Amino acid sequence: QVQLVESGGGLVQPGGSLRLSCTASGFTLDYYAIGWFRQAPGKEREGVACITSSGDSTYYTDSVQGRFTISRDNAKNTVYLQMNSLKPEDTAVYYCATNPRITAYNGSYKIHPVDNNWGQGTQVTVSS
Repeated sequence: QVQLVESGGGLVQPGGSLRLSCTASGFTLDYYAIGWFRQAPGKEREGVACITSSGDSTYYTDSVQGRFTISRDNAKNTVYLQMNSLKPEDTAVYYCATNPRITAYNGSYKIHPVDNNWGQGTQVTVSS
């Protein structure tokens, strides 16, 4: 069964860091671009970062640019999201998904879900 599993969330103070992991069960991530998405209570799911299958290119939404870093280790079948300088507005459930679509406008990127193969997500709470 094809499944994505997110982990690494938790409670952190403003300014702190977390590293999220996205692993695959039942298939190999090597051939897929991977996106990280988040959904806060009462808000729509938004894409925050994307990495190509080769890892050569990465894309970020403006709100996380310079604070979040997406990376992948295909040998471990895992994609990571390093989150630094966390803010209360980063609080959300974070998900990963395959094959996101990227649109660009005036130098900003928007990351859209395509394959709705959502896992259970991992909760990130930024609070003092």
